[in-house]
Amino acid sequence: MDLPLSDPAHVKRILEAALLSSTEPLPVADLKKLFEEEIGPEVVRRLLDELRTEWNERGVELVNVASGWRFQVRPQYQKFLDRLNPQKPPKYSRAVLETLAIIAYRQPVTRGDIENIRGVTVSSGILKALEARGWIDEVGHREVPGRPALYSTTRSFLDDLGLRSLDELPTLEELGSLVEADQVGAEAESMDGAVTMEAAAAEATATEEATARETAEQEDAGEQQPSPS
Repeated sequence: MDLPLSDPAHVKRILEAALLSSTEPLPVADLKKLFEEEIGPEVVRRLLDELRTEWNERGVELVNVASGWRFQVRPQYQKFLDRLNPQKPPKYSRAVLETLAIIAYRQPVTRGDIENIRGVTVSSGILKALEARGWIDEVGHREVPGRPALYSTTRSFLDDLGLRSLDELPTLEELGSLVEADQVGAEAESMDGAVTMEAAAAEATATEEATARETAEQEDAGEQQPSPS
């Protein structure tokens, strides 16, 4: 016998079943479809918050990420589950981590922007690896000669880090830990010499600052040169 949708406990069990059976996060708009417009989005959100509280003491938690709501294993228990399927976490090269950090914190950026900050050429393989990983995407073109592509991070990037929006982007140190802890996806080819994102981004920032100082010094030297008589 079907229970009435006026029963909040029954509605929460439906939401719970949908979320536990889904392989992807589900937004409120999709969850609302479960009830054929009989329940509004505000009610769905409130019941999701209640459901999240009900799962507080369990090994799995209900979280709200960029693409919607999902159940996931609490981080402190992941190490035990890894023993069932032991795999080395992905390792990323300094160049990849620098590039990802620059895009995350300076987006949207062009390949030229990244090269100016890093002080070295960015290979197309690095950008393709991050695109294949689903962490960055081409979002448009800068209206300058050549119309270079603009890159930004994706919803998948936020989902994998457990974030709802770019406003929640953590410090570089925390971001590095989140990226390195993430086990989803394939490792990009030729990513040897792995380092932390914190160190990579710090080096990229230091390179940019050094370049700015050098430019300023050159401009100062030019201003101090005597004018020809």
